[in-house]
Amino acid sequence: MDVTVIGGGILGTTHAWTAIARGHRVTQLEREIEARGATVRNFGLVWVSGRSSLELDLSLRSRELWQQIGAAVPGVGFRAAGSITLLRTPDEVAVAEAVLARPDAALRGFRLLDAEQVRLHNPALRGTYLGGLHCDRDAVVESRVALPAIRDHLERSGRYAFHNDTDVRAVTPTATGVRVTDTRGGHHDADHVIVCPGATHSGLARELLGHMPVRRVRLQMMQTAPLGEPLTTAIADGDSFRYYPGFAGAALEQLRNRQPQTETAELHRMQLLCVQRLHGGLTIGDTHEYDEPFTFDVDEAPYDHLREVVSTLLGRDLPPIVRRWAGVYSQCLDPDAIVYRGSPDPTVTVVTGPGGRGMTLGPAIAEQTLALLDA
Repeated sequence: MDVTVIGGGILGTTHAWTAIARGHRVTQLEREIEARGATVRNFGLVWVSGRSSLELDLSLRSRELWQQIGAAVPGVGFRAAGSITLLRTPDEVAVAEAVLARPDAALRGFRLLDAEQVRLHNPALRGTYLGGLHCDRDAVVESRVALPAIRDHLERSGRYAFHNDTDVRAVTPTATGVRVTDTRGGHHDADHVIVCPGATHSGLARELLGHMPVRRVRLQMMQTAPLGEPLTTAIADGDSFRYYPGFAGAALEQLRNRQPQTETAELHRMQLLCVQRLHGGLTIGDTHEYDEPFTFDVDEAPYDHLREVVSTLLGRDLPPIVRRWAGVYSQCLDPDAIVYRGSPDPTVTVVTGPGGRGMTLGPAIAEQTLALLDA
């Protein structure tokens, strides 16, 4: 089968990967010279730990697929690093204990560490905390370099072509399939088109489907200079419990009632996530902004908050901040759906809205799409 994939982000690229793995021929189109949306602005986390029961099987499958991709494409930088959510109050410990009491705790790879065990597992964490919720299922990839590394690998198949700086003008069903016309005057004929527009809900996606049940979410993040020592796991703080559905329950409600966030964290709907890149620097975030129009600048207060939290957990000053940025991703509004799929025609599928789960779930979402196409 001939497949045209529109979109060069994580969903577009994992759909291309999956189609090639199934023996198809793929043409992938990206409107930018290089993808510059949510994929390259995220943590690169393959984040199993906080997923809801609805998401868990898909998350574990995606983790397995990422490990396979990492073995085939070393350039994606896959590391089975795991994560530790640092617990600084008794109420945060209570949430971790409640999670560990659930039937799926072992499947999620959870265990509760005291402060000494945390330091043995991740010696860079010399700061102040009571313990940590360790998840050995979580992993990391290098989000800024993963996409070109995967594309380079796909090109060696002889059944893949990537066209950058190529926007799409029209998607037109034909008697034998579907034709994509780009703004350079090129035509790409295929049996099926998969459109992965990311957070661009206007333009082609709107023309194909009109209004979609998705919204855009803006975040702020930053990166430090090299830490100078290994941070052997990803880390999170107790505020992350508030943002991941896998931690919902009575203990979390007690935490919300008895332990308000700081003014800055509440205003910007913050949690701490922190990952060490292969070059040694730390990627740190993040905030959540839901109401458009989004501001075009970044606010300094969240960065001050994140610096303070990470320094407290590390027990040392952070290296200099070398980059700050904002990003926007697409989130499906259906609470029972992991991603939004729409088909304006049997030959066209639009896939968007994984929320903050695009990097985690990308390979498994693509596998689902190709299965739905029976391809």
